[in-house]
Amino acid sequence: MNCPQCAEIADKVIETRESKDGLYIRRRRECLHCGKRFTTYEKIEDIPLMVVKKDGRREPFDMDKIRKGLYRALEKRPVQTKQIEQLARQVEEFFSRSDREVPTFKIGSMIMEKLKKMDKVAYVRFASVYLEFKSLEEFLAELQGLLKKEE
Repeated sequence: MNCPQCAEIADKVIETRESKDGLYIRRRRECLHCGKRFTTYEKIEDIPLMVVKKDGRREPFDMDKIRKGLYRALEKRPVQTKQIEQLARQVEEFFSRSDREVPTFKIGSMIMEKLKKMDKVAYVRFASVYLEFKSLEEFLAELQGLLKKEE
């Protein structure tokens, strides 16, 4: 830390305190060269969670995209808004504790598993967009697999 008076880097910490909100650490320092006292604030650097797209591009995790996809899949279904928001928070909390980069397939897979338990129609809607079915046969195969699991 450079002294604001003489620009020397040699200093000593006289006092350390955590801020009331716990987000910063306040340190009183004294320059060993000129004796000037000054205050510094330290904050943990927040590195955003990045999503690795199918084509390799990276972009910041966007909770709004998750929420919009869930609302679209659950549109006109007997699921309360509260449940949708809870599911969105679960996804966000799970991935915020993981690595700083998450592939989209992990996010999509988790959402599909949760939707499969919550509402089968919403699951099929989400899967049809997320899995990018190339043909009707692929779509039917997914539906048949879903029906076999219910039996």
